[in-house]
Amino acid sequence: MVATYLDAILAYHRARAAADTRRDGELEALVAGLPPARPFEAALRERARAEQVAVVAEVKRRSPSAGALAPDLDPAALARAYARGGAACLSVLTDGPHFGGSREDLQRARAAVALPVLRKDFTVAPGDVYDARAMGADAVLLIVAALAEEELRRLLALATSLGLAALVEVHEEGEVAAALRAGAQLIGVNQRDLRSFQVDTARALRLARCLPPDVVAVAESGIRDPSDVERLAAAGYHAVLVGEHLVRAEDPVRELLALRAGRAGTTEVLACS
Repeated sequence: MVATYLDAILAYHRARAAADTRRDGELEALVAGLPPARPFEAALRERARAEQVAVVAEVKRRSPSAGALAPDLDPAALARAYARGGAACLSVLTDGPHFGGSREDLQRARAAVALPVLRKDFTVAPGDVYDARAMGADAVLLIVAALAEEELRRLLALATSLGLAALVEVHEEGEVAAALRAGAQLIGVNQRDLRSFQVDTARALRLARCLPPDVVAVAESGIRDPSDVERLAAAGYHAVLVGEHLVRAEDPVRELLALRAGRAGTTEVLACS
């Protein structure tokens, strides 16, 4: 079997988790006495109630498939630009070897603005969730394709108990079902296949019908202009997560304002199989 991007990244994170010798008490001490997390999920629901498509704007230096995107970006300056452009939340990559991110990127971005922040990383063990809370994240990413269903359930429950939102990411119908069984209330449909890293813009439309109306639906990857936002809003998505397009932009404020100008129109949505 040919190794994929996801295989290599998960092998790295699983090895790190296996080498983590911290006991439960040590992990709990990391988060003891911290102030409450900012309300990530509520920020997206608030935009939905106002009939606006929320934008989760991403701080991302590079990716395994595209290479360098903005290796010298200033996380604080970019976060401030995103706030001026009307982003509802931030997403910050903290994976170093594969995406060039870091704990410091998240902390600098979060300190610069009042927006809730998602730690965008490969969460595979309880220590990852505690570390996210300790570094100041307000939400964690749980990728269904990277986790056994029982792991997903446990990590989601742990995040909730620590006051964190959890963006549960899916790529196919069976993963949506697993996310819902685990109790996910915030589901991201990634149009980028994490094995090939190719974008399929029909994926979000195909999976939209699988998402119940009480779930906050977030479309991820391949979103570049207002027409993309309009198409996804018409399909029922409450938010979009945009990274590469914004970090490459000469004027991220202008690009964000343009994306937020997108309005839901009419589109054909394929039924959930």
